[in-house]
Amino acid sequence: MKNIKRFIIDITGSSGSGKTTAAKHIGKKYNFSVLYSGLLFRYAAKVLLSKKPKNQIKFLKNKFLKLNYEKVKKMSLHTPEISIYTAHIAKKLAIRKIIKSFQISYIKRKKKVVLEGRDGSKIFPKANVKFYVVCSPLKIAANRRLKQIKKVNKKITFKEVLKDLKKRDFMDKNRKHSKLERHPESVYINTAKLSINGVIKKMCSVINTQI
Repeated sequence: MKNIKRFIIDITGSSGSGKTTAAKHIGKKYNFSVLYSGLLFRYAAKVLLSKKPKNQIKFLKNKFLKLNYEKVKKMSLHTPEISIYTAHIAKKLAIRKIIKSFQISYIKRKKKVVLEGRDGSKIFPKANVKFYVVCSPLKIAANRRLKQIKKVNKKITFKEVLKDLKKRDFMDKNRKHSKLERHPESVYINTAKLSINGVIKKMCSVINTQI
């Protein structure tokens, strides 16, 4: 690897596409920091639900100014209540601006970053490498997600998981601000017929031409 000072890898994708797993592996392989955008929104949802501040925007601004991201990564943020409220606050432009400010600050500080989420190319459009990750048909993504959720919720059904993924995809692609869409310079990867090793191999072949 060249002696580079800054390098940003954007992994944008739909819910259940495998983008989070891919980001984790790529971060480890290249020794990059990984910024999981979804965790930031989930953290915002958690603190708003628990503290119920009168002025949400002022409250979140203060929280994100002194946010310890390493602590956020260790929190339990995947409850149904947090998931529902996360989708709700993700529509709000003022909240998105607060989180975007933290993301940009984090990237400038860490310099070598894998940015994972649903609108990474809008957060940092000048990323060195951009991927757009999907899992189509969605039934395959639902099956994968079902196996994950079953570990903590035995009663969940395939039908429920599929419905949730469809709903989240629709919301992400149709929200007013920073909707999920493919950047024209991004490399398209459909993970449906690929193993995680296959996905990583594809990504590395692209990254290695730029790094």
